Amino acid sequence: MKTSIRTLMASFVVASVALMGAMGSARAADDKWFVLGEQTIKSTDPSATIKSEGSRWDKDVKQVKISVEGADVQITNLVLQWDNRKDDTLTDVGVVKAGGQTAAKDAPGRKGRLTAVQVQYKILGSAPTATIKVWGFD
Repeated sequence: MKTSIRTLMASFVVASVALMGAMGSARAADDKWFVLGEQTIKSTDPSATIKSEGSRWDKDVKQVKISVEGADVQITNLVLQWDNRKDDTLTDVGVVKAGGQTAAKDAPGRKGRLTAVQVQYKILGSAPTATIKVWGFD
């Protein structure tokens, strides 16, 4: 009888561990990058403010990155504006090649709600415009 109970308990433990692992894998699959906002920038302007689009829940992110399309862009100053934390200022971000992106920046705290990004930039080459996208990871 004791052997049957121990076997039954061992089966429950194994099933519980397997279920927890499956739940963890499903949660990891839910995490993804999504566009918080985007804006076409002009070579004649020195800066732009890109507001975060979507509802409050779409803005609750763990990490943020910037991507550029259409031309190489030199980013000299980047200010991440959070509605629940102090703003983050990044200086001398560097040149982001067309089709490229910056390294991801962690949100302050466990998660943050990004309201806008201010970017000071210079479009390199002769392109009149480029598109900057702000990405959030949840």
